[in-house]
Amino acid sequence: MAEDDETREVRCRIVAEPDLLRVRQLLREYARELGLVDQTKLVTAGSELARNILKYASPAGGCMQLDVIEREHRRAVRAVFTDSGPGITDLGLAMKDGYSSSGSLGLGLPGARRLVDEFSISSSVGEGTTVTIVKWMG
Repeated sequence: MAEDDETREVRCRIVAEPDLLRVRQLLREYARELGLVDQTKLVTAGSELARNILKYASPAGGCMQLDVIEREHRRAVRAVFTDSGPGITDLGLAMKDGYSSSGSLGLGLPGARRLVDEFSISSSVGEGTTVTIVKWMG
């Protein structure tokens, strides 16, 4: 990413298993180009969110929108994961460690939240879910 290309934005559809690799590649590329020291946390959080889209929003899937933001002379990678799946009935419960609606360990959403600097989620039953994660440089 060139210095003068700070508004570069990438969208990546998430509809099949191979898309998870593309999500991870893009997150790692943005993190590396921005100079993030801890790329693994961003990539792990994003991978988990993409996997949730495949698991809960199929067959339509969803997408990741990736860009670099700047605030108060600091730069960060921002990834927005959106789907038009069934939505989450109880966000409070979904954000608790150990809760799972599918029999998994229930670490996905709360785990992703712990790995990044900023995390926001909104969901409407029958309309879908949007999760935004931000990892700041330094």
